[in-house]
Amino acid sequence: MSIDTKNVAIFAGSASLELATKIAEGLGINLGDMEVEHFADGEFSVYYKDSIRGKDVFLVQSTYPSSDNMMELLLMIDAAKRASAHYIAAVIPYFGWARQDRKDKPRVSIGAKLMADLLGTAGVTRLITMDLHADQIQGFFNVPVDHLYASTVFIDYLRKTSDLDRTVVATPDVGGAKRANSYAKFLGVPMVICHKSRAKANEVAEMTIIGDVTGKDVILVDDIVDTAGTICKAADLMMRNGARSVRAIASHAVLSDPATERIEASSLTEMIFTDSIPLRKHSDKIRIVSVAGVFAEAIKRVINHESISILFSREVGDSGRGEIAGDVAQFPFVGFHG
Repeated sequence: MSIDTKNVAIFAGSASLELATKIAEGLGINLGDMEVEHFADGEFSVYYKDSIRGKDVFLVQSTYPSSDNMMELLLMIDAAKRASAHYIAAVIPYFGWARQDRKDKPRVSIGAKLMADLLGTAGVTRLITMDLHADQIQGFFNVPVDHLYASTVFIDYLRKTSDLDRTVVATPDVGGAKRANSYAKFLGVPMVICHKSRAKANEVAEMTIIGDVTGKDVILVDDIVDTAGTICKAADLMMRNGARSVRAIASHAVLSDPATERIEASSLTEMIFTDSIPLRKHSDKIRIVSVAGVFAEAIKRVINHESISILFSREVGDSGRGEIAGDVAQFPFVGFHG
């Protein structure tokens, strides 16, 4: 079903211009004209050059550090509300601060809840995001949340590039076991787990494998790669335990220094990310899979009041391996490049 482009507008924040352009192309509409004016003291303001009165507005902005990206999105929402937009949806491919989702020690902030409150106060009426660090973050919001999954495009890529008869899926930590298990079931392959203990934040003290990887092609699955310490240590451990090769997939390429250098020096043959965050440093080992088509299809379904969950339903065929349901598998902007 097509959409009524006269009553829809899509705008890109500074952090997601390339992805937003692809999403708009996928929907067959032009990206809206918006200006971010910066001042000498570091403040900035947002100005819509196009009238958005009475329109359904979709604002695309990932909120990875610095905090200016979140502040810019809040100003975009506020400006849209004051310009009499009918509907304001924040499209946040990478929802920053999501790792601060609970009190893990006394007297600590819960950043994810605070970000949800700020977005609600600013005036957002819907959130569309992908692969939250914890599913329960959806409950922090008092507006509808459409939670998309990068597995839609990762599965297609892995099927085309893997010998599934000798593949195992692995998680670099116990916390990601549910995510890895979903991939293992969908691909019809076994799963192994890495158990890690941290000396402190972003520093892994020790790691052990639960399961057998001898002679196997290992696919490590994670949602975020920050400093790449965990994923690279897991890859090296897999190879020392007899793995034939190790690749990794992760939805969000935060890649704080020295992540790229660690990936280059590791046993990983390939590190696959989505374009939820623009890649700041390039590497021959890093490959990007675009999720523009996933977001474009989701936005189209929101506009037309259609189900989104059907896009991510899974059916297991005669081979014991899943099939992607819905239109995303055929969407022209679900592609990959190096």
